[in-house]
Amino acid sequence: EKHLVLLRDGRTLIGYLRSIDQFANLVLHQTVERIHVGKKYGDIPRGIFVVRGENVVLLGEIDLEKESDTPLQQVSIKEILEEQRVEQQAKQESEKLKVQALKERGLSVPRADTLDEY
Repeated sequence: EKHLVLLRDGRTLIGYLRSIDQFANLVLHQTVERIHVGKKYGDIPRGIFVVRGENVVLLGEIDLEKESDTPLQQVSIKEILEEQRVEQQAKQESEKLKVQALKERGLSVPRADTLDEY
């Protein structure tokens, strides 16, 4: 059965669940990584994928009958990666403006790379 897995880093994987253990470690077969940008999405083939259980946020079965009833438009891998890059650049610019506005008001924001992930 086809399953969707949402990972802690925000990635979305879709594939056939082959194995799961007591730590929620997963083995997915014929896996694709689905990237969403706005109303578009693209699938990057990944093959067999092993996911460590601590990285799993959500695991759910996909209803194959309803899978095609999506309002999203599928685009090529190249196109979705370009749109993702543009979206990330816009987000970084927005973050820079926010940090600058806070600095002007005398507030400091800790850098994201110095924060603990947990």
